[in-house]
Amino acid sequence: MAGTFLVAMAVVLRVIFNPLANVYQKQLGLKGNNPLIVNFFSYLLLAAFSTILLIFVDTSNSGRDFWLYSTLGGIAGAMGNGFLVRALQMGDLSVLGPINSYKSVIGIIVGIFLLSEIPNVWGIAGIALIIYGSYYVLDTTDEKFSWKLLRTPAIQYRIWAMVLTAIEAVFIKRVILVSSTTLAFVSWCIFGAFFSFIILFFYKIRLKTELRRTVKLEYLSKFLLLVACIGIMQFTTNYVFDHMPVGYALSLFQLSIIVSVLFGYKFFQEKDIGKKIIGSVIMIVGSVMIILLKN
Repeated sequence: MAGTFLVAMAVVLRVIFNPLANVYQKQLGLKGNNPLIVNFFSYLLLAAFSTILLIFVDTSNSGRDFWLYSTLGGIAGAMGNGFLVRALQMGDLSVLGPINSYKSVIGIIVGIFLLSEIPNVWGIAGIALIIYGSYYVLDTTDEKFSWKLLRTPAIQYRIWAMVLTAIEAVFIKRVILVSSTTLAFVSWCIFGAFFSFIILFFYKIRLKTELRRTVKLEYLSKFLLLVACIGIMQFTTNYVFDHMPVGYALSLFQLSIIVSVLFGYKFFQEKDIGKKIIGSVIMIVGSVMIILLKN
């Protein structure tokens, strides 16, 4: 009973703090901060804080699989979160949040091959509902629910972020299976910081110039709040992954899309909230049906 309560609390915290982190990422992006620098600086602060946890965890059993999956997860996560910040800088949170429901679909597909988690008819029906619900959400954009919409930069960045973070979720699960929830969190922070730093060189970012512009006292509180939200979000994510299949967990996390829509209205005065909520509810129903794939 206590275990079920803790998992439920972890899900609730994850559902709230993930979209809240998106709010701070979008606010920092709207102030002209380079999204890759925001991504790197967030990981760097998390890595610095998380090293304290190494005192309390056993690292002696960190074998080859741990390093392999930590590396692959770090690459996917750093790239995915970089794309996410860029998408939030350009698009509406109340649109980009619900699109994330497709992550559970991708998680199921990837989970089939890497974790042998096979969906049944409920999973297929849930996927269909997620697609149908997304029609209502995406129909509020200027491009409507069309192929033209897929050519808009914000949607493209969000899709890449979704795909990469869904793949990352599978690697995180593998890291947890060969180590522990806490050690997987520490590795996520450190490897994410390392690979988000490497990405800066691929994009030829002038690190000193960008950091001088980004690391200002006026932004400090936003960064600290962002780091706190991401830290809580990722630790609770790992805890849930440790207690249920990836596809199951990602489906539960889709409850955050309603929070994203409401935050988009509250913090950024985004429009057509009613239609977005209807679409989000349909997508959540689809996610709930995916949850039933294990029954």
